[in-house]
Amino acid sequence: MKRVKFPLFWRIFLSIWLAMALTVAASQLATRLLLDSERQAIERQVGLHEIANEAVNLRQQLGKNEALRFLRVEGEQLQLHLMLIEKERGQHRLPRSVRERIKSDWLPSKPAVLDLDEGYQLIAWPRMGSEGWMHPGFFRMIELVLAFLIISLACWWVARFVSRPLRHMEGTARSIAQGNTDLRVADTIAHRRDEVGQLALAFNAMTDRLCQLLDRHNRLLRDISHDLRTPLARQRVAIELASDEGADPVLMASILRQNERLETMTGQILTLYRVSENGASIEQQPVKPLSLINRVLGDASDYAEQQGIDCKLLASDDVVSVSVLGDPGLLQRAFDNVLQNALDHTPPGQSVAVELLTKNGQVEFSIADEGPGAPEEMLNQLFEPFFRADESRGGKGWGLGLSIARDIIHAHDGVITARNRSRGGLQVTVQLPVFFGS
Repeated sequence: MKRVKFPLFWRIFLSIWLAMALTVAASQLATRLLLDSERQAIERQVGLHEIANEAVNLRQQLGKNEALRFLRVEGEQLQLHLMLIEKERGQHRLPRSVRERIKSDWLPSKPAVLDLDEGYQLIAWPRMGSEGWMHPGFFRMIELVLAFLIISLACWWVARFVSRPLRHMEGTARSIAQGNTDLRVADTIAHRRDEVGQLALAFNAMTDRLCQLLDRHNRLLRDISHDLRTPLARQRVAIELASDEGADPVLMASILRQNERLETMTGQILTLYRVSENGASIEQQPVKPLSLINRVLGDASDYAEQQGIDCKLLASDDVVSVSVLGDPGLLQRAFDNVLQNALDHTPPGQSVAVELLTKNGQVEFSIADEGPGAPEEMLNQLFEPFFRADESRGGKGWGLGLSIARDIIHAHDGVITARNRSRGGLQVTVQLPVFFGS
């Protein structure tokens, strides 16, 4: 069964329109209730009926003037205008404004009318400015307060109605971008019958498609890498046998180097897949950062010497006593890749600076080269698989080293960033939480 669509435009329009209508009705109702309460308060005034009966007796016995004088004196004490009239034909003696208020259902300060015996009525209404009676401005204030409250609630509801699902989708998109590809926009939002619901459905469909493509991509890389390892190993054996049997040494050495490059690349792809798929379940143990970096520098010393590059290590005193929690082999692989990237892009005769320090409960590793750096707009892409900023940092490799380093660091709850140094070169910074275990 096809759901009926209720556009967001009409939802917002009707919400605001109903809020305005409710504001008018509520303010009028509140005013009327207050006026009725005021009139009833006048009618309940202590002794008002007795005063009315006394005025009737004075009118019948001593005349109209005595009754008027009596009512004037009593009215001044009660802060009321009091007038005694005949029911049938006496209302013409009332002020015009009072007559209009008696006949109207909505005019403010409605007079109180007391029906008496002998065919008389006592009309009572408050004196302007008298203490204890409601000024007409009070009713205007009530209307404004009610209008403000109702419209504010309506605007809050509309804003929440629109912004809450958008915030949910934004949070979902951020989580997916950070690697949690199982998340989707909630069904309560996706099943809405408006543009927001359609956007949520399209977002979920797009995410499903992208995740399928990403899964196929990872599976393809994994399968190719696995399938390549066996023929590469056999090819290596064949190359060594050919070398032993007197084949051209230069040619065999070149073929062997290409074979080793292919083996290294397939190994990196498999490492990237293993870390990205199983990062949360890797084995961890306390690792000394200074010892880790010393091993990394030791392994790279021959290559650095061959390239004519000097590696400088600077470590703060407190780094010696701290540890990080992780897999020593994977962490060494991550820093090997970062250092190798720095060595590959540092000209001969220059240096690579490696610095260790602790800051805010983190161990900070910094590896800075003196190469050409990278364009600012490409810094965030340096850690993507197979990305190479060829214009400024072209050279060796397949764009996997920094990507593997990023996944390994993230699997250890760390952060890795890259920036261009002011004096030239690229600086990669890694932060790992200090391990405080026993």
